[in-house]
Amino acid sequence: MNTKPLLHRTTGFLLLLFCLQIVMILTTGQRIKGEESIPKYNVLFVAIDDLNDWVGCLGGNPQVKTPNLDRFAREGGIVFTQAYCPSTVCCPSRSALLTGKHATHTGVYGNGQNLKHASKAKDLETLPEYFGNRGYHTLSAGKIFHKHGDPAGMDEGQWAFHEHVHPGGGNKGFSWEEEPKIDGIKAGGTKFAWGATKAATEETKDFMACKWAADQLDRDFDGKPFFLALGLSKPHLPWYVPQEFFDLYPLDQVVPAPFRRDDLDDIVRDNSRPIFGPGDRFRLADGTKMHAQANRAYLANVSYADHCIGVTLDALDQSDYADNTIVMIWGDHGWHLSEKLQYGKTNLWEESARVPFLVRVPGSVHKDIQCNGVVNLIDIYPTLLELCGLPPNNKNDGRSFAALLADPAKEWTYPTLTTYQYKNHSITDGRYRYTWYGGRAEGAEELYDHTDDPLEYTNLASNPEYENVLVRLRTHLPSHHEPDSPSNPYNELKKSNTKGNSSDL
Repeated sequence: MNTKPLLHRTTGFLLLLFCLQIVMILTTGQRIKGEESIPKYNVLFVAIDDLNDWVGCLGGNPQVKTPNLDRFAREGGIVFTQAYCPSTVCCPSRSALLTGKHATHTGVYGNGQNLKHASKAKDLETLPEYFGNRGYHTLSAGKIFHKHGDPAGMDEGQWAFHEHVHPGGGNKGFSWEEEPKIDGIKAGGTKFAWGATKAATEETKDFMACKWAADQLDRDFDGKPFFLALGLSKPHLPWYVPQEFFDLYPLDQVVPAPFRRDDLDDIVRDNSRPIFGPGDRFRLADGTKMHAQANRAYLANVSYADHCIGVTLDALDQSDYADNTIVMIWGDHGWHLSEKLQYGKTNLWEESARVPFLVRVPGSVHKDIQCNGVVNLIDIYPTLLELCGLPPNNKNDGRSFAALLADPAKEWTYPTLTTYQYKNHSITDGRYRYTWYGGRAEGAEELYDHTDDPLEYTNLASNPEYENVLVRLRTHLPSHHEPDSPSNPYNELKKSNTKGNSSDL
């Protein structure tokens, strides 16, 4: 009997099987028995717009009700108590996180600058692209990149994903609305208003985005690992959510955030003139005695966002991906609720720069853990690459904190950078915050010791006892300041395309 054809067929079959296993390793991260390669985890990447530390597990406001985020923390999520943003406004913060480069290297300092029009940013491989180009299926809904007008349609960063969807949802009018108004005072930016939507919770935008994300967890993605990005627009202004979330906070029980009316007096130029004054939104809330109403509205919006996120987290926990998915939940920057006489962001104080950041890694033994290590959102890019076994991107500015996830008690006090506009920078090492105004007010400085002044009431920059601290932190200021990239020439298209939409622009 001639066995050569059978032998050839058997050898060919074994060779084909071997090749298929190699392809499986390269595309899904699965192991051949005996191999020690790092598995490619899935990634659930959740961005929340304008969320500060008013989250139960962060303790920023004891009144807030965030049961889903709190449960996530109790059941394996590590809560970073000292996480900071690369910039204190949406576009430059997200652009830095997603490109892995600080604004000082790209020139993307403001909301009007599209990274795709910045010569130093347009060709960078963004975080979702990096995953998508290395075997992951990438998909998104909601705001991940900042939105920009474009002749071909709204640029939402859809080009960075294999799938980008608009699940729908809206307000359908309002049962009631409040907007503090005073003749002669007009707050710029998004409308400073709040109220109850007529739409049921299940019909609103963030809920439908989170439900869409939950539904994706029933898919198999053709055997590939996934990178699922989900963006929530609340608690971004205007603060419109269903009545049930306002009902969680009876107005007569709301305690507004504390502030000091002389808080800005010690932040001065060389000629001793103050740099800052009360913000227009603060003046509106203060002049109409509506601090409690504004605080209540923000609390309601935070609870709404938490409720929506719970839909996705519950679906993940009940899915086949529960034990092999990294979850990162982050806010793009902080938000003031009257502290420093401001309602908003776009400053370099702690309330603007500090962000909520929760992480869960498969196999982690840590539960209900708060990590005090100093991290920055720009560190997310290199950290996810390391956790998922992808090669490092040598263009990243950030530092992987994978070792900190393995040991949350590890000392991690590397000074980290937050920038707002050209040549205005803040450095924090977890104890001190140092700020230098090279663009806004040449040479002006701030220094705060959070050991006994967490709300940053007393500027120590002129105190000679702290000269050594100032000298040390100054060495961490950027040595390169990329000029402003061009403003997006199509921003007016964005305004016309989104007229009447209460989501973040």
